[in-house]
Amino acid sequence: MRHWASAALLAVAGSAAALEPPLPATGTVQYAFAPQDRVDQMIIDAIRGARRQILVQAFSFTHRDIARALIDARRRGVEVRIIADREQTAALRNSMVPTLARAGVPVMLDGEHAAAHNKVMIIDDGAADCAVITGSFNFTYAAQYENAENALIVRGDPPLCDAYRDNWRRHQVHALPYGGR
Repeated sequence: MRHWASAALLAVAGSAAALEPPLPATGTVQYAFAPQDRVDQMIIDAIRGARRQILVQAFSFTHRDIARALIDARRRGVEVRIIADREQTAALRNSMVPTLARAGVPVMLDGEHAAAHNKVMIIDDGAADCAVITGSFNFTYAAQYENAENALIVRGDPPLCDAYRDNWRRHQVHALPYGGR
């Protein structure tokens, strides 16, 4: 039995894509931990600083103030595009996805996976001061006020921004346009 498990694990490991080599770190890192830190405000401030584009991947999205900051960014001419988890969007009666879509933000739903569990924003990819926001923090009030969560903003690391943008695009390929509700 032990030999079979080892062979099966080797077969799975051998079929997996090779990992990317580590990137040399550049730029700055800002971090916060909920509930003691205002992770939501750190994210809102980063959105307010966007000049050209914000690409979002969201699992759960119920935080009205983060949604409002994205809508405001769109209104000031920043391209905002969202890929959200299909099941969470349908299940959460207070999801902000419909509000974002009604405000003209292009929204796509990722139903390809058991969970499209990414919590990511890529801000101003292609610029020297681009930013990646990531961590365990869902864009929800529960993440801010009830859960133990973390978030990082890495700024000024274009290769990292490109990697996250490329991952966003891989999910865009199989995501479907949000149909509204």
